[in-house]
This record gives sequence, C-alpha cells and structure tokens, in this order.
Amino acid sequence: MKTQEEINQVQQGELLPVMEYFYTIQGEGYQSGKAAYFVRLGGCTVGCHWCDVKDSWEATNHPLMTVEAISKLALEGKSDLVVITGGEPVTYNLVPLTEQLKKANKFLAMETSGAFPLTGQWDWICLSPKKNSPPKDEFYQLAHELKVIIFNKDDFKWAEQHRAKVNSNCKLYLQVEWSKSESMMPQIVEYVKNNSEWSISVQSHKYIDVP
Repeated sequence: MKTQEEINQVQQGELLPVMEYFYTIQGEGYQSGKAAYFVRLGGCTVGCHWCDVKDSWEATNHPLMTVEAISKLALEGKSDLVVITGGEPVTYNLVPLTEQLKKANKFLAMETSGAFPLTGQWDWICLSPKKNSPPKDEFYQLAHELKVIIFNKDDFKWAEQHRAKVNSNCKLYLQVEWSKSESMMPQIVEYVKNNSEWSISVQSHKYIDVP
C-alpha cells in the first residue's frame, strides 16, 4: 500500500514502479543490434492478449524507485542508448527521469503504444500501436519508428491505417507476434516484398538468447 506521499511522488514522476532493468542488446526495430540499457516500468492498462510481459501490468507488484536511483543504474551501461519500456511508460510523468538522464548525455529511446500523452525529452520514439487503446494523435507526428505487430492477416490493413498517419520520416516495421511466427512470417515476407516501404523487425534477442 502506497502512502499519500508516495502517490504524490509517482504523480510528479519522482518515483516510478520498476519491474526490471538490464544492460543488453536491443533486439527489435531500428536500433536492433545496438547495446542498450533497458528500464522496464511496471503498470499497463492497455492489456494486449499476446503481451509477452504480462507480469508488468500491475504497477503495485513492482518496487518504487527514485529517478536518481534509476539514472544511476542506467549510467552503469557502457552504451549511450537507454531504452524506457514497459508496461506502458507514458502512463507516467517522465520529465524528471529524462532530465536526469539527459544530464549524462544519454540517447533516450522509448517503446510505447502512445495511449497516453507524452512527457519528457526523447531522442527516439518507437510507436507500437495497440487496438485496445489507440495512440494519441500527437504520436503520429513525433514517432521516429512505427512498429506494428502482426498476429493475423487483418493486421496488414491495420498497419496501413497507421502508416497513413505517421510523418514522412518515420521508419516502418512489421514484426510477427512470436507465437505466430511459423504461420505469419511467410506472409510478412511476401507483404514486404510487395510493399517495400516496410521493413521486417525480427526479435533477434530471442535468437541470440539475451534479455
């Protein structure tokens, strides 16, 4: 049970629920293959049925950490790239955290559904829209990367709906939902061959066995 003071600090972004943190190789999207320090925040109300980190959904299951403590951990990584993910990171006020990390000249990337308003200073925003809670309009112009998860063939139409909204410089990626790899990856390959503005994002971390 949080105290009222802790609730206030969470609202102000001074405390954040952290599920896990680790230094690894980014496995997906444009930054794939780069060393990165990951901070996974707890708490998500989007609730995708195929989410592979359902343990992150309940914020109260994860300890609260100060932004100073989180920043200190991130500085242990030898890479300038810090990725904030979740859960759903835009649930929280991320101004204090990004201010701390920017003081250390970190390149800040976020992976988000865009379901809530954006806060903080970001060098890279990966927008991965979810049907349960569509992105706020602001994310279409701010996104550097659009990553759409393909679960079934209808998701190709859904991906195109989002492609039509993003800015002209946004990188476009289709990524198979892991459990559907065998059936859907051949379809993604053919789709990208016929729609070359898209690229395929492969979850390479699952092949090289890193977090």
